[in-house]
Amino acid sequence: MYRQVASWGAWERDAALVPGAYVDLVVAAGGQPVLIPPFEAGNQGFTAGIEAFAGAIDGLMLVGGGDVNAERYGQPLDPGGGGFNDDRDEVEFGILSAALKGDLPVLAICRGLQLLNVFLGGDLIQHLPDAIGSSAHQPRPGAFGPMSVTTEPGSIVRRVLGERTDVLCSHHQAIGSLGADLSVTARSHDGVIEAIELPGHRFVVGVQWHPEESGDRRLVEALIESSRTGEAA
Repeated sequence: MYRQVASWGAWERDAALVPGAYVDLVVAAGGQPVLIPPFEAGNQGFTAGIEAFAGAIDGLMLVGGGDVNAERYGQPLDPGGGGFNDDRDEVEFGILSAALKGDLPVLAICRGLQLLNVFLGGDLIQHLPDAIGSSAHQPRPGAFGPMSVTTEPGSIVRRVLGERTDVLCSHHQAIGSLGADLSVTARSHDGVIEAIELPGHRFVVGVQWHPEESGDRRLVEALIESSRTGEAA
């Protein structure tokens, strides 16, 4: 979850949020969603809270949202950026670190993929249209663009989704340099990295698209199956 001011009914208040489509997707795939609250980074009990949640869950989904702070990968902020939240970055770095140490299955979606890449030492293209001359991956803020991606042989995404799959994207950033030990497992026609995996773990998959928007539950089903069996995907 993340914190921001939101409106409902007659109210406008600071709120803890996660889009309902992610919750619905986990339920449809046969899982029980647990929403991790947005801790205030650095407060007393922060580390204990992260460890407690990591010990209580069977798998981790990192969902979409705002940009990862570019200072975390050693770049000045691009003026075309979409805003960042250091507390959210810190919480998600913490829970991701604990998940990887415990070999929990991880599915990282959009911002989640970018966070995974930065956590492992990679960096990001801060404004993709400047790099590829197209806004096809995000037609406008808050909109989704259809995209066809090609998966790599031998990858989890190839096994689950097949050689090609049509997806919905909404990202103005993308992977630049790849983080340590990660493998690129899908690209779009313009060469943009659309999926990554972390070999040596039973299930760590990042996708740049939004399966919750299309209702495609196959990757979440694979995440849940890995969490139930304890076996590599």
